[in-house]
Amino acid sequence: MLAIAASHADAQRAAPKPLKVYISADMEGVAGAVSADQLSSTGFEYDRFRGYMTDEVLAAIAGAREAGATTFVVSDSHGNGENLILDRFPADVTIIRSWPRPLGMMEGIDSTFDAVIFIGYHASTTNVAGVRAHTFSSATLSEVALNGVPMPESGVNASIAGAFGVPVVMISGDNVAVAEAQHLIGAMSGAIVKRAISFEATATMTPAASQALIRQTARAAVARRAELKPFVQKTPVQLDVTFKNYRPAEMMTYLPNVTRTTSHGIRITFRDMIELSRFIEFVTNYEPGLTP
Repeated sequence: MLAIAASHADAQRAAPKPLKVYISADMEGVAGAVSADQLSSTGFEYDRFRGYMTDEVLAAIAGAREAGATTFVVSDSHGNGENLILDRFPADVTIIRSWPRPLGMMEGIDSTFDAVIFIGYHASTTNVAGVRAHTFSSATLSEVALNGVPMPESGVNASIAGAFGVPVVMISGDNVAVAEAQHLIGAMSGAIVKRAISFEATATMTPAASQALIRQTARAAVARRAELKPFVQKTPVQLDVTFKNYRPAEMMTYLPNVTRTTSHGIRITFRDMIELSRFIEFVTNYEPGLTP
């Protein structure tokens, strides 16, 4: 009996630690995506492109598995958050869907994860280039800054991961989005699946080619995860939001601790990125006419 117990204990010690990977997936950076025809549920190519989005995420999962990853959480982070085709995923993958969620595009991340991958990402609204460049809301926001630095979605989301001590190891998207993230966050691996020509024009890889590149890049990125550091914001974190319209900035100052900095801008300071993320969710999701 003692020998059996000792053998069991040895087996437990020898078992490899689970390698957890978090994947946040958007759609504007998917190969071939350029306009509402692909990105909106009413677009004539939407069903085809939600399939391509799913395929790119599956390619990242396959590559990460080849590097030893064992556990995956995937955040469906485009539009209504209901784009990924669920029955195409392995049974051991957890998928986060719909809105609102306290951690936004990073809901489900925690300190037990080893690496973060961004799939289908785009450049920021302050960038002069990039296919479908925007930050969180193309209709309402013209800038989001943390501690005085304008941020793309990749920067805010990497900062949320950084608050939990998790590094971003890879991003896929157009050349502008990848370069922007690498310059800001660090030397993560990049899978450039298309080249930006204009806001709604691109020179793109085919879906098969992009998926092969993403798989290869994810495998290499997860393998080199120890080389990369989390992207951590100094706390407390100052958030500046600039709206495209006048009245949202005016009305936000009715909230405690919100200061109006310009005709279209507000500023508020948060204890950490977790608090800050909840506020961004409020800004981008609240409507007076909300019904359950």
